[in-house]
Amino acid sequence: MEEQATTQERFYDGAERRLLFTMPVIAALASLALGFAYGWRVGLGAALGCAVAYANFYWLKRIVAGLADRATQQGQPSGTGIVFKFFIRYALLGVAAYAIFTVSLVSLYGFLGGLFLPVAAILVEAGYEAYAALRGGN
Repeated sequence: MEEQATTQERFYDGAERRLLFTMPVIAALASLALGFAYGWRVGLGAALGCAVAYANFYWLKRIVAGLADRATQQGQPSGTGIVFKFFIRYALLGVAAYAIFTVSLVSLYGFLGGLFLPVAAILVEAGYEAYAALRGGN
């Protein structure tokens, strides 16, 4: 029983690693598909949106880890630094959206779609975990 719990813990602990691997794959496929279907500007906008979403997800993961360390007093990350990183994510998002909006409204649609990259990756992960559970492996 103890060994099974450890196997399950390792499986679910790997979810973050799988998400970070899945996101670039989905981003490439979605950007190419949108580029072929709606034109290169939408594909490029989607690629930029995916890049911002990936960076946002990664930074959010680091911010949460920093806050957890600060709350448990294991590390002493700067509270100002954590808040700065939190708000710089939104500034980056706003600057990118504004820059794309001024160049091409069509690209903005792709950009906004690309921001849903973490949602798509989480859906893929949920499907994988459901498959693994139904298969009886975990």
